[in-house]
Amino acid sequence: MEKIKIAKYLASSGLCSRRKCEELIKSGAIKVNRTLAKVADRINPKQDTIEIGNKKIKPQEKVYYLLYKPVGYVTTTKDKHAQYLITDLAPKNPPVWPVGRLDKFTSGLIILTNDGELTQKLTHPKYEKEKEYSIITNKPLAQEEIIKIKKGVKLEDGFIKPDLFEETSKNNYKMILHSGKKRIVRRIIENFGKKVSQLKRVRVDNLTLENLKIGQYRKLDQKKINNLLEK
Repeated sequence: MEKIKIAKYLASSGLCSRRKCEELIKSGAIKVNRTLAKVADRINPKQDTIEIGNKKIKPQEKVYYLLYKPVGYVTTTKDKHAQYLITDLAPKNPPVWPVGRLDKFTSGLIILTNDGELTQKLTHPKYEKEKEYSIITNKPLAQEEIIKIKKGVKLEDGFIKPDLFEETSKNNYKMILHSGKKRIVRRIIENFGKKVSQLKRVRVDNLTLENLKIGQYRKLDQKKINNLLEK
């Protein structure tokens, strides 16, 4: 069997994303044949013994959940200050983590998985997918402000131009964009002195909430995951 990078193996085993696997390796938490691993190491899964905390790492079945996140839940697996974690709403075995993020006060579509390779690809700028948001503001945007958003806005971390921005009714808007930058939708609106009262992500690429109720999830089959990665 051809040797593979240890971080790739760990991620494909469902331990965590490849980036976090590399952090674990650097911290000295991973051993290969009882020797501290290095990020550059390549291993043969059939011959080498890989451990974390003296526990042997074995590949797990990959699972994928599309979840309707409620407001008030934090999109992380651990946070001692958070009352509710997004992983509280998904099955515990095997353990999963969120792909990307939605802030505590945003609801809507988020994917949970134990597939580190999928997480790496979907969160990498090269693979950013189209995301659609439903927005309610505390005050209506003026027509000239709507036009400016459509043309693009300069924020503190760079220029951002939505793929689509339109008013659907008074104080209600639809925005489609590829960027996954932190609080990007809220920051665009706040740039014009308004606040987002409600924010919901309703679509990622071809995945939608469909008939899910808040807090519910459904399993995604491999075909839908493959379609997500092929585009």
